[in-house]
Amino acid sequence: MTREELMAEACRLAEESVDNDWGGPFGAVIASGGEIVARGQNRVLLTGDITAHAEIEAIRKAVQVLNTEAPSIAKNRRADSTLELVPRPEGSVDKVPERAKMLMGMEIYTSGAPCPMCMSAIYWARLDAVHFACDLAATSAIGFDDAFQYEDFNKPFAERRIKIEQFRPDLGADAYDAWLAKSDRHPY
Repeated sequence: MTREELMAEACRLAEESVDNDWGGPFGAVIASGGEIVARGQNRVLLTGDITAHAEIEAIRKAVQVLNTEAPSIAKNRRADSTLELVPRPEGSVDKVPERAKMLMGMEIYTSGAPCPMCMSAIYWARLDAVHFACDLAATSAIGFDDAFQYEDFNKPFAERRIKIEQFRPDLGADAYDAWLAKSDRHPY
């Protein structure tokens, strides 16, 4: 499929979401080499799940398609899944020499610029590129305004809209120590 066809499919999914009262006007497709791996639509109104954004749904479906043995991928089968370890990219500031490849080599097409949650998921999924139809200003104009989140993330914890505090780091340290002590830990 061409870039135009991939974007048209993402936007068709967005309209379908609205027409069926599943959620906002957001659709997404994840593609590899011009072939669709997974589709996603906003389904917040359908499910009541506030994380059911089109990009998140597409990422979840791509992972299901690519990891046929999930949800329990045996250690000896991780190399055959999105958990395959690959070297960190040249010039990366990552402290770990290898990480799971996740969705490297794929791109996402979305009807609207991703919100902060979706953009974070896109980074964690290691998608190569994001292509969007409507920008943040257009998205804000229809009532989906994420600007305050982008602004809030730049503030120190004490100045954010939601109370954020560190509390009892000693309780969390044991789990962190267990991770560091694990000789066969699998960085993702």
